[in-house]
Amino acid sequence: MSARTLLIVDDEESIRNQLRWGLAGDYEVVTAGNVEEARRALREAKPSVVTLDVMLSAPGGPSDEGLLLLDEILDRHPFTKVIMVTGNDHHDTALAALQRGAVDWYSKPIELEELKIILGRAFHIRAIEQANNPGARDGRRRYHKLVGESAAIRKVFALVDRVANTDATVLVVGENGTGKELVAHAIHQASRRQAEPFVPINCGAIPEGLLESELFGHERGAFTDAHRTREGKFELAGSGTLFLDEIGELPIHLQVKLLRFLQDHVVERIGGREPIRVDARVVAASNRDLLGAIANGRFREDLHYRLNVVNIPVPPLRDRGDDLRLLAEYFLEFYARHHKRRIRGFTQSALRAIQAHAWPGNVRELENRVQRGVILAQDASLRPEDLELGEAEAAQTRTLQQARDESEQRLILDALTRNAGNITRAARDIDVSRPTFHDLLRKHGIDAARFRRPDLPESDEDGESAEQP
Repeated sequence: MSARTLLIVDDEESIRNQLRWGLAGDYEVVTAGNVEEARRALREAKPSVVTLDVMLSAPGGPSDEGLLLLDEILDRHPFTKVIMVTGNDHHDTALAALQRGAVDWYSKPIELEELKIILGRAFHIRAIEQANNPGARDGRRRYHKLVGESAAIRKVFALVDRVANTDATVLVVGENGTGKELVAHAIHQASRRQAEPFVPINCGAIPEGLLESELFGHERGAFTDAHRTREGKFELAGSGTLFLDEIGELPIHLQVKLLRFLQDHVVERIGGREPIRVDARVVAASNRDLLGAIANGRFREDLHYRLNVVNIPVPPLRDRGDDLRLLAEYFLEFYARHHKRRIRGFTQSALRAIQAHAWPGNVRELENRVQRGVILAQDASLRPEDLELGEAEAAQTRTLQQARDESEQRLILDALTRNAGNITRAARDIDVSRPTFHDLLRKHGIDAARFRRPDLPESDEDGESAEQP
C-alpha cells in the first residue's frame, strides 16, 4: 500500500461506507468493523493513518475496546497516526486517548470537510517523519512500550531503530530500574522476529544449580528428579529473541556454553549427546561494570566481545529532563484506569517533590510510588505524602551550582504550571524575555507543551503564539 493509505475502524457499517465513499478520491481507504479485522488490515495494508472509534464494541469484549486497540497500535505500529472518533458525550475519553498517544480526535455526527482537514494534518505529520527518518521519528513520546521525549531517550530509540533488523548481539547497560528489558523488547518488536517468541530470563534470580537446566534444558534421567526431557530457554526462543538479564551474574562455566552458542548457534542439553541448532537472537543486559568483572576474573573477556557487538546505554531518570513529569502522568493515568480511581493529576507541591527527588530506583521507583499514590490517595489530586515524598527533599543539594539549577528549574516549572504552559505569560511572570525563557527550557530539558490544558487557548491577548520561540 502507499503512504496515502487510510484505515477506518468502526463497528457501524453505514459510517464505514460513508467515509469510504467520501474519502476515496483523496486516500486509499481500507475499512474494518472489529478488532480482528483491524489487526489484519494493519498487518497487510500498513496504513499511515487510522481513524478509530473510541466506543468500538465486540461481543463479550471489554467496554474500552477502542482504547485497548489504540494501545496495541502504538505498541506494534509506532509510526502509524491514530485519530479517535467519539460521540458528543465522550469527550473525556477522547482526551484520555490523546494523552495515550492519539494525534487527534473528532466527534460524531461526521462533518466530512472537517474530517478532511484533520486527516490532512495527520498525513502531513506522517510525511514529515518519513522524510526525516530516522531522526524525526525520535520526537514521538511513545516507542513500543518505552515512554519519553528527552534527548537522552531519543538516542536509545534511534539505536533500537538501527539495530533491530540486524542479527547483531546487543548489550543493554544501565542502572537498576531504567527499563533495560523494555529496550530489549522494543528491539524484538521492531525486528523481523516480532512474530516469534520473546523469552526473558534473569541470570541472577535462579540458583546456580538450576540455571544451566533453565538455559540449555536437560534429557530425561540426566540427574535426580529429571523425570522427563525438558527444553531450555534457548530452544523455547526458537527463531525469536532470548533476553539474558543480569548477564554479569552468569557463572564462568555457563559463560563458556553461552560463548559456544554465540559462535555457532548450537546448544547441548544436560545429559544430551546431540548438538541442537537454534536460530535465536541474544540480547543481554547488565547493571554491573563488566570491564571490572573481567579484570577480577569473574567475566570472560571473549564473551564480552561477543555480547557487546552493539552497546545501548539506557539513561537514568535523573538525566531524562522533562520525561520525569511525562512518565509520572503516564503512570497516573494508567493506574487510575487500572484501579478505577478518579484521580485528576498531581498538586503543584507533588510536582515539585517529584522534580526534587533523586530517584535512585529510576523509572521502576517512580512507577511504584505513583501506583501506591493512586491506590491510597484520599483526594482527586496526588499530594507529596501520597507518593511518600517530602518537599524538604528539594533542599538537599550537594553544590552551590546544583542549588541554583534546582531553584531555577522549580521557578520555571511553577511559572508554566500557573500559566498552563503559555510561554509568553510564564516568561512575563518571572520577568525574563521569551528568548531567555526558551533558553532556560532547553537548558533544563523542559517541554512547555506538557503543561498546556486543552480547554485554554494557546495564544496571548497580544496575539503572540505560545508555540513560537
